[in-house]
Amino acid sequence: MSGTWTKTDWRSRPRIQMPEYTDQEALNTVERQLAKYPPLVFAGEARRLKAALGEVAEGRAFLLQGGDCAESFEEFGADNIRDTFKVLLQMAVVLTYGARCPVVKVGRMAGQFAKPRSAPMETIGGTELPSYRGDIVNGFDFTPEARIPDPSRMLQAYTQAAATLNLLRAFSQGGFADMHRVQSWNLGFAGGEGYEKYQDMADRISHALDFMAAAGVTSETAASMSRVDFYTSHEALLLEYEEALTRVDSTSGQTVAGSGHMIWIGDRTRQPDGAHVNFARGVLNPIGLKCGPSLGTDDLLRLTDLLNPKNEPGRLTLIARFGAGKVDAHLPKLVEAIEREGRKVVWSCDPMHGNTIKSDSGYKTRPFERVLSEVREFFAVHRDLGTYPGGVHFEMTGKDVTECTGGVSAVSDADLSSRYHTACDPRLNAAQALELAFLVADELQRTAPARTVAAE
Repeated sequence: MSGTWTKTDWRSRPRIQMPEYTDQEALNTVERQLAKYPPLVFAGEARRLKAALGEVAEGRAFLLQGGDCAESFEEFGADNIRDTFKVLLQMAVVLTYGARCPVVKVGRMAGQFAKPRSAPMETIGGTELPSYRGDIVNGFDFTPEARIPDPSRMLQAYTQAAATLNLLRAFSQGGFADMHRVQSWNLGFAGGEGYEKYQDMADRISHALDFMAAAGVTSETAASMSRVDFYTSHEALLLEYEEALTRVDSTSGQTVAGSGHMIWIGDRTRQPDGAHVNFARGVLNPIGLKCGPSLGTDDLLRLTDLLNPKNEPGRLTLIARFGAGKVDAHLPKLVEAIEREGRKVVWSCDPMHGNTIKSDSGYKTRPFERVLSEVREFFAVHRDLGTYPGGVHFEMTGKDVTECTGGVSAVSDADLSSRYHTACDPRLNAAQALELAFLVADELQRTAPARTVAAE
């Protein structure tokens, strides 16, 4: 795909946000073992996702990407996977109705184990230790032993990712995703006290489904009513793991990252000459690129050239993450540069990472109103420029956690301590995530005329 590129080229490039393993032989052993394992995903699946994202880039579909901040070994279980998948399905039904087009469903699942950190060390009670970098790297417990990077954790991550993918494939194809079932969950959500403003849309969706059933379109007559295409994604941060699972597709001769259908490059690791960009440029998978306040137009265009040299629709998703109140200062110039150069990209909004604060109670949190505000600002910029806001990217969970304040469920600062379970960043709980989907659907309905023009 990229001339003389090989999957090991990143090793000669500057690397940041990656652990320094103390036992090189143990690392080599793990890499050799992973290289013998089957890939977690296959080239055909990655190509199908790229084609679906190509429809998003052309304004004919919408991207929903969401899931855990960082997957945990401790909390791994079928119920957690099911509950997060369920909420993503609920959100997708609402967004499909709002966008009047297909919704591409991508989970931050089955690989989202590594996390970049703002500092290499952290101090608690006068003791300084290496930062926790996700369960694939080291342990969460604040002890010297737990914080030593352990390459064997990559093997546990692989096993957990494989089991997660197995369950997701069963859920997506085995009847759990039936649209009538999912909409009944939405009606239950909208029926609670304080949720009246969502009841009307939930009722309209149900009436549409009833009409389709009367016309003969049911789960029995149309497979698309009971099955969904669901893809996985993660930040490709730990490149030893990524390289070990990279394979050559036997049908095309192209190289595919076998760790997940879509991988993305974080805002901290997007250096054009760096290891992470070098690795991502050579695989056929769809690539995401986080775009923060420090990204200028020249670097964005250079990165676009590196990551999508053939200008393929669906190859590159630009994930904007600026913070509420800052979108107008940064996003318009990036969008205008992309439009001016005729680049085919998906624009997605990550309203989570720029809106993290420390609460009065000492917990890291994200106020729901700030999250919603950034989404609205993102849509407003695209409406003003006549471009297409193609997706949203959320950190959320199907569990009833109390990590983000606000929303109709009115999580307060005092509530944070009751069910604060995240190992890294605060996540929207199930009710907040679905509430946000209804609100995004409102924005999509306002955007529909511009989307129709873009599609034509």
